[in-house]
Amino acid sequence: MFSQLLPVYVGGKIVRGFGRGSKELGIPTANFPLEVVKALPESLPTGAYYGWANVNNGEVHKMVLSIGWNPFYNNKEKSVETHMLHDFNCDLYGNTLKICIVGYLRPERSFESLQELIDAIQGDITKAKVLLDEPENAKLKEACFFTEKTCCRE
Repeated sequence: MFSQLLPVYVGGKIVRGFGRGSKELGIPTANFPLEVVKALPESLPTGAYYGWANVNNGEVHKMVLSIGWNPFYNNKEKSVETHMLHDFNCDLYGNTLKICIVGYLRPERSFESLQELIDAIQGDITKAKVLLDEPENAKLKEACFFTEKTCCRE
């Protein structure tokens, strides 16, 4: 099982994604450049995950993320799309995003409709909120990775 790989710490500049998170789904995402995506452990399966994230070493927030090709949209490139459970109410492009991937929620799959995809993501968010409150997961919010200027490995 891949759970021994977790937690995984990843950081990089926020780049423009496909423009679907906010507009189509109502679920804004912060996206990593392709070189960050390619640097993830190959043994990390595609799917939905939960964890912690911050922008520019700021406050750490709960998050869910998708790693994969988003079969509903037939993406040609693998992506990492992070949805922080915080309303930044501003453009984050060019800022530094740091994430701690804590756990796996489900494998990626296609959906019959846009609403089915939205419902699945909302379900992921609900599960993540509960799982991140568990003591062993909550403590990762305090990882040095989120405050140091250079990325450290815990």
